[in-house]
Amino acid sequence: MEAAVIDAGSSLLKAGFAIPDQTPAMIIPTQMKRMVDDGSVSDNSLADEIAVDPIVRGYIRDWDAVEDLLQYVLYTGLGWELGNEGQILFTDPLCTPKANKEQLVQLLFETFNVSGFYASEQAVLSLYAVGRISGCTVDIGYGKIDIAPVIEGAVNHIASRRFEFGGTDLTNFLAQELGKSNPLVNISMSDVEKIKQQYSCCAEDDLAYQKTQDSCPAETHTLPDGQVITIGRERYTVGEALFRPSLLGIEAHGIVEQLVRTISSVSSDNHRQLLENTVVCGGTSSMTGFEERFQKESFLSSSAVRPTLVKPPEYMPENLTKYSAWVGGAILAKVVFPQNQHVTKGDYDENGPSIVHKKCF
Repeated sequence: MEAAVIDAGSSLLKAGFAIPDQTPAMIIPTQMKRMVDDGSVSDNSLADEIAVDPIVRGYIRDWDAVEDLLQYVLYTGLGWELGNEGQILFTDPLCTPKANKEQLVQLLFETFNVSGFYASEQAVLSLYAVGRISGCTVDIGYGKIDIAPVIEGAVNHIASRRFEFGGTDLTNFLAQELGKSNPLVNISMSDVEKIKQQYSCCAEDDLAYQKTQDSCPAETHTLPDGQVITIGRERYTVGEALFRPSLLGIEAHGIVEQLVRTISSVSSDNHRQLLENTVVCGGTSSMTGFEERFQKESFLSSSAVRPTLVKPPEYMPENLTKYSAWVGGAILAKVVFPQNQHVTKGDYDENGPSIVHKKCF
């Protein structure tokens, strides 16, 4: 049986067996619904559903919910059989706390009885997905943005940067902007998320965005409940906020300048190799016009070497940016498990959870 590969993000969980040139077999929301009893003792007691976010800003926050989620993914989704569990590779967000790694490996060996475990950082895996071992990954996640230089398959953690805003903050921003232009309509956040995915795009440059204030064609959009809203320049606000975080009230440079500043703290011998092998991933980066705006901003950056986006190989699945870490994980799983580089059950039994730091780095 092929190893299972799991990339669990704040919004979506991607899972499947290690077949690198295919999309993940499962792409499901990470958020779960949990039944909460109201505490009454009558036969007619009501149980309310509440939404639970097991993973927040990229890190696991609710281990019980993660256990339930994995139970569903592995046994129902991927068809593992009790008593015949296989090997598993997890993708790690940038700067995952050591305690989180140990708790994950403990959960998988003691609760799920896996036969082998490996974890690798998402930044490295996203580069593997496009056939690189050195470069820089800009990961625009649902709850965070990670910028990580990778040299010969190893993340330079000292130079890496993490920003505590991402797709969810862009959705909230879009909701505010739509509320201003459609003050009489109450739009749910799930509808705003769908509108973001359908309409968001990047203006060609800062000047083009400024012009949308005076003239921007508006479209009507019908919500599921039948209400009609108009969407005009709001479609450009999400993309613009990535290049001008001040729109979100965040005092920070845009992502291209942040990338350049990140690389500037690495040895100058590596600048060209890192900047000319830039991989941008995450669902938000697939919006219309993003790539063109990114390259235009790179010409305005403070760097003598221009950041250049790597094109995915033609044999890779479409929309690779949405699940590049999972694809990279599938590629790596084909190496680490056959070559016995992973954490085995024997390793775990002998050394305990701390073995993860020696075997997975």
